[in-house]
Amino acid sequence: MSDKKRIERDSMGEMEVDAVAYYGASTQRAVLNFPISTLRFSKEFNSNLALIKKVAAETNIELGLLDVNLGTAIISAADEVIEGKFEDHFVVDIFQTGSGTSTNMNANEVIANRSAEILGAERGSRGLVHPNDHVNMGQSSNDVIPTAIHITAASVISHSLIPALEKLSAVLKEKSIEFFDVIKTGRTHLQDATPIRLGQEFDGYAGQSDRAITRLQHALSELSEVAIGGTAVGTGVNTHPQFADLICQKLSKYLNLDIRETSNHFQAQSTLDNMVEASGVTKTIAVSLLKIANDIRWLGSGPRAGFAEIALPEVQPGSSIMPGKVNPVIPESVCQVAAQVIGNDASVTIAGQSGNFEINVMMPVAAYNLIQSVTLLASVIDNFVEQCLRGIKATSAGPDMVEKGLAICTGLVPRIGYDASAKIAKDAEKTGKTVREIAKEQTDLTDEELQELLDPFQMTEPGITGAPSGG
Repeated sequence: MSDKKRIERDSMGEMEVDAVAYYGASTQRAVLNFPISTLRFSKEFNSNLALIKKVAAETNIELGLLDVNLGTAIISAADEVIEGKFEDHFVVDIFQTGSGTSTNMNANEVIANRSAEILGAERGSRGLVHPNDHVNMGQSSNDVIPTAIHITAASVISHSLIPALEKLSAVLKEKSIEFFDVIKTGRTHLQDATPIRLGQEFDGYAGQSDRAITRLQHALSELSEVAIGGTAVGTGVNTHPQFADLICQKLSKYLNLDIRETSNHFQAQSTLDNMVEASGVTKTIAVSLLKIANDIRWLGSGPRAGFAEIALPEVQPGSSIMPGKVNPVIPESVCQVAAQVIGNDASVTIAGQSGNFEINVMMPVAAYNLIQSVTLLASVIDNFVEQCLRGIKATSAGPDMVEKGLAICTGLVPRIGYDASAKIAKDAEKTGKTVREIAKEQTDLTDEELQELLDPFQMTEPGITGAPSGG
């Protein structure tokens, strides 16, 4: 920006604006009113907001409501915003008017001023292209902003987060197959449990990923329902009856999504229920990732004093004081993103409670947190897959401990009963001998029978009769 100023006008009067700024008086008022933080809407959000302005102009031209030359200039200006050419001119703080009106006007003014330039007028001349009358024609902040939030979150979910989860699931399934013959001691309550295959553990992680995709697909369907066409309070005042349907058709084409007008504008504009659900799904995914990443950290702990059942790729030195130390930094970054997403969901939940009569008044903060959560999850999952999961190797530590495990005595229960088996396990613990050695001393089971009953691979197969329940 520059030190030179120009005078812009809005319904409240004159306002001094930076001479090179494409925004106008309403945006400048918001800049002065909300000097709260450095947080701003993302480029993706601003691009989708401009996309709404573009398709609105296209629609209004088709409906005979907007002059073709004027509308074409608006479309061209909106395209430049979509490309990111005016990102520095979207200057309104996230913590602003709860409807996001300031950000809607920021877009209207930038596009109006750029359109005026395209048509040969000076920047700041409201006479030729008006931000409200022309760029905002048939719209209200109250239906535009929730629509922009929905389509931005839906786009990132569809084009980034779901593909990342599909990649995560695929890699985990590959590892499940790779590790299927690696037998190890299972753990419940952080204590030794019956044997499990390392591949079965990884199959569990893959199952979490698959179910995350299923949950996201429902959230995506909810977000694809948009408020556009409801204008101020949901009645559609000052908009053409075909406006919303035409806009949704165009948004669907541009975004490669099935965008549809809500069947109930009054709920669409007075609540954030769809966003709250989508945010809840991102929280669930974060919780799943915490489970997976922490398991990976523990399984790779060591290399000598931990479990060390898997070896993680070594990506950087782990200590500024301990030479040779390597830490599980990639899973740690996953855990931190998960913490951020869980916190974001709390903000979206509180924002969702702030629907007062015909409008929710915490839309900007809900938008920021939901979109950040979706974007962060997509990014960290991609990184987790490429920097960590693909390179994981199984070690011999898990198989080496199976014969020494105490919970393997569970295989004896169908033949000698729970109490006798428990005594064998306790005696094995006291003496340091194996369950097999104590069982041979205390029962008349033959070596062949013990081999069958204490076969750890057999214990990991489904359908074993007489297996106990409980953890």
